[in-house]
Amino acid sequence: MNTYRLSAAGRRLVLILLIAALLIWAFAIWSFASTLRLSYNPLEFWPSLQATLASGPGIGQLVPALLMFVLIIATPFLIWNLLIEWAAAYTPTADGLRFASLGVQIDYPWAAVSDVRRTDDDREEPFDELVLTTDCTTQIHNPLVRLLYRQAYGSLRLPIYAGVEARDELLAEIRRATQMAIPLAETAPAV
Repeated sequence: MNTYRLSAAGRRLVLILLIAALLIWAFAIWSFASTLRLSYNPLEFWPSLQATLASGPGIGQLVPALLMFVLIIATPFLIWNLLIEWAAAYTPTADGLRFASLGVQIDYPWAAVSDVRRTDDDREEPFDELVLTTDCTTQIHNPLVRLLYRQAYGSLRLPIYAGVEARDELLAEIRRATQMAIPLAETAPAV
């Protein structure tokens, strides 16, 4: 059993994206506070929020603050997705494909894989995904991690990241195994 992980170049790219996401998140937190003139000091936060609300913030404050609030909420999801990609490991077994990453270990049976689909041909590095017939995310025991995983990928898809080392070999192995998983009745010619 060979385990496929991100290559060194793939890890560098994810690291750059992680740093960028953290910078965007820090900027959003700072900008949100400065736009509404809030203090993040725990003793001064509520009085500064009450003062801002009492003064009636204008549209020039509300629109940027709302945008920064959305970034404050959404960026941690992006960071989580990048960390999942960083730690992703694919292991083809006799029974199916095992995907493991931070707090996630899912065994996808070969019979559950209906297609290997390229999602974007225009990218410099291709990005494929497995299309599944059954929801295997129920194997994730932690409900929060299961929710985050489903939010990121859905319950019937598994991404094969572009930066995976020996990715073409992994895809060939998946295609070979899924052809064997098709029941004989489906592959027999019609009489």
